[in-house]
Amino acid sequence: MADIKKIATRDSFGNGLVELGNERDDFIVLDADLAAATKTGTFKKAFPERHYDCGIAEQNMVSIAAGIAATGKRVVCSTFAMFAAGRAYEQVRNSIGYPHLPVIIGATHAGISVGEDGATHQCCEDLALMRTIPGMTVINPADDTEAKAALRAAFDHDGPVYIRFGRLAVPVIFDEDYKFEIGKGVELREGSDVTVIATGLLVAEALEAYELLKAEGISARIINMPTIKPIDKDIIIKAAKETGAIVTAEEHTVIGGLFGAVSEVVTMEAPAPIVPVAVNDVYGHSGPAPVLLDEFGLRAKDIVAAAKAAIAKK
Repeated sequence: MADIKKIATRDSFGNGLVELGNERDDFIVLDADLAAATKTGTFKKAFPERHYDCGIAEQNMVSIAAGIAATGKRVVCSTFAMFAAGRAYEQVRNSIGYPHLPVIIGATHAGISVGEDGATHQCCEDLALMRTIPGMTVINPADDTEAKAALRAAFDHDGPVYIRFGRLAVPVIFDEDYKFEIGKGVELREGSDVTVIATGLLVAEALEAYELLKAEGISARIINMPTIKPIDKDIIIKAAKETGAIVTAEEHTVIGGLFGAVSEVVTMEAPAPIVPVAVNDVYGHSGPAPVLLDEFGLRAKDIVAAAKAAIAKK
């Protein structure tokens, strides 16, 4: 996929904020001393009077966002996923989640693909943490188009939204007319032998795996699942019943993320073997992002192997 245009979804986040800023003046953006990295600096350059740096004090930033939202104004707050979901978890839970405030949390630099920043910054637990907060919507977009569409949808959503953005440039998969809807999965390829449900940067890998499986005579259904909560139960149940085997693919710990969300649906509604492609119960470490994706088993070839394993379990 080297010839395909690639854009980091953190850039999509910054550009999307500017687009929305040109259309509406009812929101402000908060950042925790990382505007250049999170790309909220792009919004700051266009609308300096609507951007506030809260310093290296993520818990305070979240509390400030909650206070402003309680007055009726829309707020976007942003920092690295490790700090948004990890360091500020209590404030997100109690100050934003509990009163169900319409705050958008733009969490960048998630997952192993943070690369050289190492284990302390490679947050592979954020989807699991945010899923546990009642009423929290959790979104993990796959590309530039979906990231901007998800951000736009979050502004029209009544309640808190956590959106995960990445540092690594990823292939642009969707056309500009792509329709994003919170809580809906999208079938990208038809198939009858196995279903691959992917999210985030693993969607591009799943599409590559589709071609590899097809070359071996295996018919794989590919589903993009951008919303981790609320999960699209209908598309999961349909896939489980029709293909009888499922693979989940995510740049996240195997515990509590997409694999957990899909397993909860399948075990209760349509039992079928599920094989995860995810980060095992380990910490990451420093290294170039592409090398780490290979090392931690987050590539198309790993999805192919998981698909064969799931089929064998039928």
